[in-house]
Amino acid sequence: MEELQRQIEEHINTLSEFTATPGKGTTRLTYSKEDRQARDYIKDKMKEYGLQVREDGFGNIFGKLDGTLKDAPSVLIGSHFDSVPNGGSYDGPAGVVAGLEVAGLFAKNKITPKYPLEVIALIEEEGARFGGGLMGSRGITGLLSDEDFKSLKDKDGISTEEAMVKIGLDPSLPKKRDPKTIKAFLELHIEQGPILEEKKIPIGVVEAIVGLTQFEITVEGQAGHAGTTPMNRRSDALVVAAMMIAQFPNLAIEEGEGTVMTTGQLQVYPNGANVIPNKVVFTVDLRSSKEEHIENVMQKMNILIDSYSGKGIQISAEQRLYMKPKVMNQEIIEHLKESSRRFHIPYYSINSGAGHDAMVFSDYTDVGMIFIPSEKGLSHCPEEWSDSRDIAKAVEILYDTAKKLTEADEK
Repeated sequence: MEELQRQIEEHINTLSEFTATPGKGTTRLTYSKEDRQARDYIKDKMKEYGLQVREDGFGNIFGKLDGTLKDAPSVLIGSHFDSVPNGGSYDGPAGVVAGLEVAGLFAKNKITPKYPLEVIALIEEEGARFGGGLMGSRGITGLLSDEDFKSLKDKDGISTEEAMVKIGLDPSLPKKRDPKTIKAFLELHIEQGPILEEKKIPIGVVEAIVGLTQFEITVEGQAGHAGTTPMNRRSDALVVAAMMIAQFPNLAIEEGEGTVMTTGQLQVYPNGANVIPNKVVFTVDLRSSKEEHIENVMQKMNILIDSYSGKGIQISAEQRLYMKPKVMNQEIIEHLKESSRRFHIPYYSINSGAGHDAMVFSDYTDVGMIFIPSEKGLSHCPEEWSDSRDIAKAVEILYDTAKKLTEADEK
């Protein structure tokens, strides 16, 4: 275990050096110079562990250990290796490193699988450069078409293909993957929340990934002079927006069962200190592990919107995104729990409040996911930290589960 822990730390520390913001966290945008550096390191390690390495037309990386069954579907294991600007060293890379070390244990223990094992390192999960997020998994599964991929540009107007070519990648390689070639997908991720640390439990077995919906709400009123318009003659868009926003948290609290609701962006027009705002545009992010809770809160939100419409105020709500809650595969969940018990590693059943590549794959194959604790629940910041001992424990569990799923021969 100590040797495994040391290798994990070496991987994490090395990958953390590939950042555009040294000393200020990990900034590794997709198809950047830092992407190229991390990519080369991951590919070198895959080869070192005896894996056949290839990339697809999105730049996702695969390291394959062949199985004895001809043309059999693979058990995929891994995560993403991009980051948000000024993020941490663990969100994504911890899962890639775990995949590498599972393959390393197959090699070290001379394990021959019946079904192939593939370590996978995915691009643009965060959406920090080209937007949308989960690009690697959406591409593999065909949710992101070739045409839509080609049309994406970053804030500087550089297209995906231009950026790929600049770091020596080939966008003409095959993109979509036949689901029949995938038997299962396993992902380790840091929790990004405080639950496991507070409970002093090293492993979270993910039961479901929350569904989420995002709205853009526009409140329109009437601009006017801040000094000369009487209070009873105003149609103040910001006052109405503020009253609504203040009530949204209660809708989530009343619904319960971990339902959360957030207003994260707010734009006020004309945004003058002495002008009554005539227009406010704000976002609402609503998440729950059960679809019925999302539907209930959406209905209450619409009732609230209707109650504030009129008297010179017009309100519209546009749904920008909707992803259903995703339940992980029950058989794999049981494998993960059984492995935890065998190694006497405490675990806790948990739901994921954040989206992950696992939620995309869950519509196409059997998926299992485990969390490890995040110090102080922090993520997407330079202070993000997880204990390599916990990652090592997770690797042991994933190795045991991967052996079952690949029907490995341990003779």
